[in-house]
Amino acid sequence: MERNTRQRTAIREALLLAARPLLPQEVLQAAQAQVPGMGIATVYRNLKALVDEGALRCVNLPGDNPRFETAGQHHHHHFQCQACERVFDVHACPGNLAALAPPGFVVNDHDLVLYGRCSDCQPGAAAPRR
Repeated sequence: MERNTRQRTAIREALLLAARPLLPQEVLQAAQAQVPGMGIATVYRNLKALVDEGALRCVNLPGDNPRFETAGQHHHHHFQCQACERVFDVHACPGNLAALAPPGFVVNDHDLVLYGRCSDCQPGAAAPRR
C-alpha cells in the first residue's frame, strides 16, 4: 500500500471536487492549487497507483485519452461535450439492453456514451468552466 502524500491527497481531492471524470492534465491543473510544484509524472504515477488500489476507475471513451473518476460509484454512463470535450457523469441508465443484441447472443454488461453540448457550451452561454 502506498503512503498518503500531499500530492496523492491533492489528486484525490481534485477528482472528488470535480465530480466528473478528468484527464491527467485536468487533474494536474486542479491539484496544483494545493501543491504548486506538482508535475505531470507525479500525477500519472499516483493515478496508476490509485487505480491499482481500487480507489479510482479509468474511464475509456472511444477514440479518446483515458480519464479518471472515483471508484465505488453505482453503474452510470457518460456525456461528452463536443465543444469543450469535458466528460460528465450521467446517473441514469436505459436498463436492460439485451433486446438489442443479435439472436442467441448474451449481454453481460454495457457502456453508453452520449455526445452533444454541455450547458456551458450552449449558444449564448458563458464561457465553459474548465
